[in-house]
Order: sequence, then structure tokens, then C-alpha cells
Amino acid sequence: MTFHQIRHYLLSKPEAQEDFPFGPTVSVIKIQSKMFATLVQRIGIVSMNLKCDPHEALILRDIFPAVTPGYHMNKRHWNTVVCDGSIPTGEIERMVDNSYALIVQGLRSAERRALEIRHGRVKLYPNIKA
Repeated sequence: MTFHQIRHYLLSKPEAQEDFPFGPTVSVIKIQSKMFATLVQRIGIVSMNLKCDPHEALILRDIFPAVTPGYHMNKRHWNTVVCDGSIPTGEIERMVDNSYALIVQGLRSAERRALEIRHGRVKLYPNIKA
């Protein structure tokens, strides 16, 4: 996926907003002011940090060389994903969906319920079976 494709996918999540608190080269994507992704393109290399279940984070790092512990993040809960073409698009989208869902699930219950009412659980948690 290209930088623009990934950015578009990140911002397509319900109520996702982009911010630049770390300067103009680091895009921070948030839901309700909580970060669920960072996106950077340096020297033609696209990478992003995504929140992840700690057990799954280790598995993804074993499967994909392009997935490493989160750069400048809590390495137990965040992965850095280098988008070099070695990870299938569907897997990148799944990782983004999971990062987003983890952040939504961690919101205060009133905020989370309001999002669920406005957008539906399937849209917020696409990888969770109802």
C-alpha cells in the first residue's frame, strides 16, 4: 500500500482525525483524542505505528520481518509496520482495524456507547465476531 492509500484507510475509520503534534512529517491519527496510529514517509519508506494486543504483537513480529516493536512507543503494546510490499494489503487493513478497535474499546463507556450508536459495532470492530 502507498502512503496515500494507507492514510485514506486510516482516515476512513469512523470519526478518525489527523493531527501533527510531533511536527509536519509525522501524521498522528486519533479517535476521540486518543492515538491509534502514526504514519510517516521518509526517503520513500512508509511506516506506521499501530496498537496491538501484546500476544498478537509478538506473533506478527515473528511472521513478518517488516513488523517490529513500536518505534518510540511502548514496545509491548505497539508495533511499527514498514509498508514495503511484503505484507498483504488485507493484513495491513486488519492490523489498522484492530488498532482502532483497541482504542475505541479503551474509551470511557459513555464515549464508546455513543460511537456504537452513531456508527454500529460492525463498523467499529470489523474483526470481532458478533
